[in-house]
Amino acid sequence: MAIPTMKQLLEAGVHFGHQTRRWDPRMKPYIFTERNGIHIIDLQQTMKAIKVVHNAVKTMAEAGKTVLFVGTKKQAQETIAEDATRCDMFYVNQRWLGGTLTNFQTIKKSIIKLQQYEKAKEDGHMALYPRKEQARIEKSILNYNRSLGGIKKMKGIPGIVFIVDPKREELAVKEALGLKIPIIALADTNCNPDNIDYVIPGNDDAIRAISLVTGVVADAVILGRASAQQAGSAPELIPEDSEEPFMPTEEELEPFESFEDEFQAEPVTEDVLKKKKIKTKEEELEEGLEEEI
Repeated sequence: MAIPTMKQLLEAGVHFGHQTRRWDPRMKPYIFTERNGIHIIDLQQTMKAIKVVHNAVKTMAEAGKTVLFVGTKKQAQETIAEDATRCDMFYVNQRWLGGTLTNFQTIKKSIIKLQQYEKAKEDGHMALYPRKEQARIEKSILNYNRSLGGIKKMKGIPGIVFIVDPKREELAVKEALGLKIPIIALADTNCNPDNIDYVIPGNDDAIRAISLVTGVVADAVILGRASAQQAGSAPELIPEDSEEPFMPTEEELEPFESFEDEFQAEPVTEDVLKKKKIKTKEEELEEGLEEEI
């Protein structure tokens, strides 16, 4: 995937922010205008940020650094897993376990247990256990893989963390900050950009928008690693100045009914539901997360 054009960003709905009353004032520099109670994100800044991130990730991958992709909201789960796998990196797309970075050695013990269970199953040793024990181990493998499957090959702290929706993934942001790990984040208008090293202002609720940005990060990793295999070569960087002005038409600024199918019902979506203008009772929705490991 090449760097997306302004048209592709518009078609993916990257420019649609949250309702104006739900914004974080710290995102003001990234807002272009307001239309029908919805903030419109300045895609010229988004385009420039994507180029900066592309170059940064490519350079880090070329230097042998790893990337951890994080996105646990429903709309991001599939894309996060697919793109991280495609570029042979790591991901968390179900639930962020406290200490995933700051207490990785403890997390590693659970990963080792998962690997032991999987090896016993693969070697046929598990067939020697009583059926009740086999069922217990099968359930453990399933639960472990949901929480740790994306990082079970991660041997240490990643070189950089890419996050979809830093507001939701607050714990991941805090852990990365504590370890001084650079953070890239796709941040909507309700997010705090202050603690993010590389802010990509954009819609972090629509599937197409998430897929577009995540794909750029994955492609940068692939290009950087390919460059590293060529002795003495440096990754070719993309000029970071945005040449395309953000001049949306009236139709492109209309409310995004065409994107409603992408805003799938997901546990922590009070913002998303209101963004879609769907009336709902104020109640805390269950997250359906796996049991603590």
